[in-house]
Amino acid sequence: MTTTAGSAEHLPPALRTEALEQLLTERGLIDPKAMNGLVTTYETNIGPLNGAKVVARAWTDPEYRRRLLEDGTAAIKELGFGGFQGEHIVVVENTATTHNVVVCTLCSCYPWPVLGLPPSWYKDPAYRARVVKEPRAVLSEMGLELADDVRITVRDSTSEVRWLVLPEQPSGTEHLAEEDLVPLVTRDAMVGVAKVAAP
Repeated sequence: MTTTAGSAEHLPPALRTEALEQLLTERGLIDPKAMNGLVTTYETNIGPLNGAKVVARAWTDPEYRRRLLEDGTAAIKELGFGGFQGEHIVVVENTATTHNVVVCTLCSCYPWPVLGLPPSWYKDPAYRARVVKEPRAVLSEMGLELADDVRITVRDSTSEVRWLVLPEQPSGTEHLAEEDLVPLVTRDAMVGVAKVAAP
């Protein structure tokens, strides 16, 4: 694919990314196999499954939950998750009366070690702008209806701090073991645009 600098800005993001990757490969600056390995690692191995394990542990272990809310980074490292884009993670809890939702208004700062790569909607300028101004409307459009008396707090991730939401545990799942809770936890619930559904 060949493109001029002037026309590249009008291409969809996926095509711009492909063009950039091809250019960097042609100049010998990146190895495509290494790049594919990195993407696979974050999509599959490091992805939201890590965050789901953190949430399930917090739901079943009150002491771990306390540590997680006091120092998210340290508690997450206890489970072996950390590193690039996870140097400082703050965890906030959703309850019946308080709902947190995460955004990065400047770019797409995101806690990769526990959530994997950010979804396309998280990077979309419309989401980044609107969720700050009208969070209830945006959440509703994404399928999450919250009662009028639920207070919504928008957490803005930055290069200094990434946010992770500890979602409410669905009622009726209190008897489940940690390993049975993990598959219930979704990436969207840990960003705050969804709730965890009971099985």
